[in-house]
Amino acid sequence: MTDHTLADYAAQIEAAGRLFSTARRILFITGAGLSADSGLPTYRGVGGLYEDAHTDIGLPIEQALSGEMFARRPDITWRFLSQIEASCRGAHPNAGHYAIARLEALRSGVTVLTQNVDGFHLEAGSRDVIEMHGTLRRLRCVDCGRSRHVDNYAGLTIPPECPYCGGILRPDVVLFGENLPDQAVHRFETVLAAGPELIVSVGTGSAFPYIAGPMVWAIENGIPTIEINPGRTPLSERVDFRLRLRAADALPALLDAAGFSLDSGRDARG
Repeated sequence: MTDHTLADYAAQIEAAGRLFSTARRILFITGAGLSADSGLPTYRGVGGLYEDAHTDIGLPIEQALSGEMFARRPDITWRFLSQIEASCRGAHPNAGHYAIARLEALRSGVTVLTQNVDGFHLEAGSRDVIEMHGTLRRLRCVDCGRSRHVDNYAGLTIPPECPYCGGILRPDVVLFGENLPDQAVHRFETVLAAGPELIVSVGTGSAFPYIAGPMVWAIENGIPTIEINPGRTPLSERVDFRLRLRAADALPALLDAAGFSLDSGRDARG
């Protein structure tokens, strides 16, 4: 948890907020740090669900949640998918998610690329969302390809069977060692081709090339960049504005600075 406060970054928030009020095409790149403000673990790192090097069955989580493991032992992969889903159950979008959705309602050119699989951006009201790693809430049959939406995994037999053909269902997420979904990649390429005028990295360590790449491109081409992350990333020293704050605090403050305060009631939840 950061010891920094909004007051520490008042001048930067004021200046960055002006970018929100003028940019037409804004790309948000979000990671586990955003949903951590909803009480979700970040899986690795301090307080993560899998803080130790291995799971309770002696396997690295990357191996247990790999496409190869699912093909051989879907029960093992499902065991940990169920743990992840259980950690999300009962949690809700926070003020950071609602701030992004609010901005999208006011700016038609706002797009979210998220690494998260919790579905919180859509639940908060964002519509132009690229779920690069998929979502836990959609189950897909590996045999017949049919899919269904679920709110949670309560009551499911693990691994669950397809109600249509009896095959094995899996969450429509990208497991370790699998390719990113073509449709999501194409949508992302389209957004980049349109030329974002502001890129905001929120709660991500920028470890993957396709996450860091757009930020590097923006930095090298003079496009404004904002990083919201209590910790340090490889890009922290290169961005225009670095806010070492919780996303649930920083994003509403940026909207306020831009003159776009959150609506009362549901939008202020979190």
